[in-house]
This record gives sequence, structure tokens and C-alpha cells, in this order.
Amino acid sequence: MRLLLIGDIVGKPGRRVVCETAERLRAELDLDLIIANAENAAEGSGITPKIYGQLIEAGVDCITLGDHIYRRREIIQILETQDKIVKPANFPAAAPGRPWTICRTRKGVPVGVFCLLGRVYMRPVNCPFAAADQVLCEMPSHVRVRLLDFHAEATSDKQSLGRYLDGRVSAVLGTHTHVPTADEQVFPGGTAFQCDVGMTGPHESIIGRSIESVLTTTLTLRPKMFRVAKSDIRLCGTIVDIDAQTGRATAIQRLNLPYPPGSPAEARASG
Repeated sequence: MRLLLIGDIVGKPGRRVVCETAERLRAELDLDLIIANAENAAEGSGITPKIYGQLIEAGVDCITLGDHIYRRREIIQILETQDKIVKPANFPAAAPGRPWTICRTRKGVPVGVFCLLGRVYMRPVNCPFAAADQVLCEMPSHVRVRLLDFHAEATSDKQSLGRYLDGRVSAVLGTHTHVPTADEQVFPGGTAFQCDVGMTGPHESIIGRSIESVLTTTLTLRPKMFRVAKSDIRLCGTIVDIDAQTGRATAIQRLNLPYPPGSPAEARASG
């Protein structure tokens, strides 16, 4: 079985590359399931019902979120009624959304998907370690393949949780920093791990935002709208190969794909 987690989709450029390439990538890379973090999909912050529908229709099987989950209040109805989108499982029980879900591949294999928010340099949330334990207790035991999107700032947070869950989930893949890390590996217990799978959107930017606007505010402290950048669009993510019978990962591979194919960014992209 082969799963792809697409890193933080940023604004219209990120949505465009995902919507136009998801099914092609499924065929070319022999993907059984496509999961995407879309908490920055609406102009760089939040997600709307319309964007949720576009991503699902384009071929994304499940959507994970993060600290900007409720930035667009209209998404709450989707969080409360749809089963292809999850909130961070260490949010309070009263927070809108489901803490985990089960998706099925086109061959019918069930895959448990959940996300968590880190606590270092992030908003106050419940303990991600305890929340992970709770999710794994609640998931049916026959669901052997389980993927966690850990939306966190600190690599120490991510590595600690990855080691804690080694052998209990198929993959712990990080999002949030928008910068892909080169530490992809499979732990001894069979859990694939990477601190951050990167960002899907404009890379001629500062983590997806206009360079000029970010630098102006940084240097002068004058508030300025941080608009989504437009150039050097790439799809970043990570593929994990998993033994569907045991839930153990067998391989992990980073993706850094230029859009459109053949663009000048292709010479700088890897994967």
C-alpha cells in the first residue's frame, strides 16, 4: 500500500497544483490514498466549504488541519457533518470536528487518519501524547494502517512523539513549518517518520507569503497584509509504503514536484 501526505496547501497556487495533479499523481505513483493538510488553503489561512469540496472532488481522500482550523467560521458545518476532514485530536472535546476518521482505499483497505497540534511555540492545547493514546484506543483494532499528521513547530516535539508512537502507527509526518526536512526514515518498530513534509504552493516566498511584505514588516514593524506569493509553485509531500497486513512502513520518500512540469523550478526540485 502506498500513501501520500501533501504538505500545507497555501492559497490559490497550492490549491491549483493539487486540484490539477492529484489524480495524475495517483496513477503515475500508484497511490492508494492521498491525504492533504489544507489549513492554509484559503488565502493562506483557514479553509472554506467551497475549497473543501474542490479538494475532495479533485481526488484528495482526506484533509487534515492545524492551528488555523477555525479561521473561516463557515467551515464548522463541514467539520461537524463530513467524515473526510479531521480537527487536531488534542483540541477540547467540545471543539467542532472529529478527532479521527477512517478512509478506505479504492481496494477497500481501511486507513485511520488523525492529526495533532504540538505545544512548543503553539497555542495552548491538550497533551498530544495522551491524545494519541486516546485515538489509538478508540480506533478499531482491525484498522492496521494508521497515519498521523503532527502539526507542530519544534523538531523536538515531532521526534519525541514519533519515537513514542513507533510501532503503533504506520507514519508520523510533520507539517506546519512549510520547510521540508531531510530526516525521512523508518523507525525500528515500523513507523515512517519525517519532521516536516514541506509546503505546497509558491516557493519564491517566505513560507508562502510575499517576500516584500514580510520583509517590510520585519524591518520597520509597520503592519502589512501578508499576501500569498505567486511564483515557483511546487507540490511538496511524502510517500510512505506500508504493509497493509501489519501496518508497518517499509519505505518513505520525499516529493518536491514543480508545477507545471517542465517549469524552471524543475531543475531545483528533488524527489
